[in-house]
Parts: sequence; structure tokens; C-alpha cells
Amino acid sequence: MDGMDRARRVPLSGMTPLSGMAPRRRLLVAGVLLLAVALAATLTVRACGAGVPGGYPDQSRPGTVLLVPGYGGSQAALSVLAARIRATGRSATVLTLPGDGTGDLAAQAATLNAAVTAARHAGTPSVDVIGYSAGGVVARLWVARYGGEHSARRVVTLGSPLHGAQLAAAGSVLVPDACPPACQQLAPGSSLLRELDRTPLPARLPWLSIWTQDDQTVQPPDSARLAGALNVPVQSICPDAQVQHGQLPTDALVTGLVLRAIAAAPPSQPQPADCTTLRTAGA
Repeated sequence: MDGMDRARRVPLSGMTPLSGMAPRRRLLVAGVLLLAVALAATLTVRACGAGVPGGYPDQSRPGTVLLVPGYGGSQAALSVLAARIRATGRSATVLTLPGDGTGDLAAQAATLNAAVTAARHAGTPSVDVIGYSAGGVVARLWVARYGGEHSARRVVTLGSPLHGAQLAAAGSVLVPDACPPACQQLAPGSSLLRELDRTPLPARLPWLSIWTQDDQTVQPPDSARLAGALNVPVQSICPDAQVQHGQLPTDALVTGLVLRAIAAAPPSQPQPADCTTLRTAGA
């Protein structure tokens, strides 16, 4: 009776699936369970961490270069610049944008993010992003919405209408049927550009914005000016520079500026004394 009384006093909550097992079998099962729990915890951390950026790229370790085309998505001009970058020993890829580069800029930013993620998974320590024209707005949107400063070591934009272009505004008003989503989003005062204007540039992300005063496509040309960036109109370096919007990705001076900006050394504000050196480097 005493044994039965003691059995009755054992709370059911104290019973476990392992209670009736032999000691050796209990140890084996417990070990397997602990291993399964540890594996599940590791996978959970990795799954959560995959979408949550952290840390900042090592500025002394250049990685893959991703080039984002402008409105219309043409890769021709950027292919020349990409080849010049590859000649320095770097990996460089020109992105193919959805909607021929005229669709929603948010979708284009998602494409850039997918390319960055793939490059990081392939082992690159970071990426350098170069955005031409509207491609610079895509880069800006990617940084703002995807925490791009945690993957991008440097960003360079060429003639980018970061605050809009009058041509897009005219198109959205005068011929709205011929002004696709990207055109509408590049009109000054669009909801997308207002969002970006409210979003400060991350302090730890070096950004070089290059433009030309001869630009007849992006008006006003200094729509490319970005608070917190190194802002460089090419005429401030070489006063005799005559560069149209479409020539930015292939011009020797601009190429020299890009190569210097994505090199291992920290980027700095170029000076007029650098004119000849930069042109020679980019030739």
C-alpha cells in the first residue's frame, strides 16, 4: 500500500517520454533531441539573418561591381565602362532591368537587391554600385529600402536625376499615355522622390555623384546633387570638359573618377589639379 500511495503522489507532470527507458537508451535519445534542437536553432538564426543586414563592408576590400543602366535599360554605354573596370582585375556586371528599364523603379531596386544578394552568397565581401542616369535613382531607392549600406562599399552615380527631371514632368503631363511608370516616378515631386528626399543618406556609405553642366536630358543638371555625398560636376575638375548626358559612361574624365572612387583607397573630393591624371587614368 505504501508503494501504491507513493505512486499516487507522483504528479503526472513529472512523467516524461524518457522515464520508462533504460539509462543508455535514454542518453541516446536525449542526445539526438539536443542535436535536433541545436540544428533547428541554427537554421532559424540563418533564416532570420538572411533578410536582416548587419555590419558594414570593409572599405579596404573591394568586391564585385554592379552597374545599373538608365531609363530604357540600354547596356551599351555601361558595357564599355564595365570592360574598363574588368581591365583593373575587378568583377563587373551590367544588370538587366525589368520592363526595359521603364517600369516601376521599385521593381528595378528589387532586381538590384537580388543581384547583390547573389553576389554576397557567391562570396564577395561587398559590392560597389554604379548607377547611370535613372539607374542612380534605383541605387538610391535600393539603399533606402533594403539597407544597402550594409552590402555596398561605395556607390557612384552618373548624371542621375535624384530630385527629378523636367523632361519626365513634361511627359507625365503632356503625353501621359507615353510616360510609363519610371517616367512618372522621375517627375520632380513624385511620391517616390519625396520618399527619398525624406530619407537621409547613410553616414557610413561613401557616395560619389558625378554630373555635367552640359546635360540636356536631366534638367536641371544639379538634380544629381545629393546631401551627404561627394558632389562633382565634371567642369569643376576640368573646366574645358564638354560632356553630354549620353557621354558620361564613356568619357575619359568620368571613367577616371569612377575608377578612383571604387579603388581600395578611401574616396576624396577631386580637385582641378587632378584633371590630367584622371583623364589619363580613364583613357
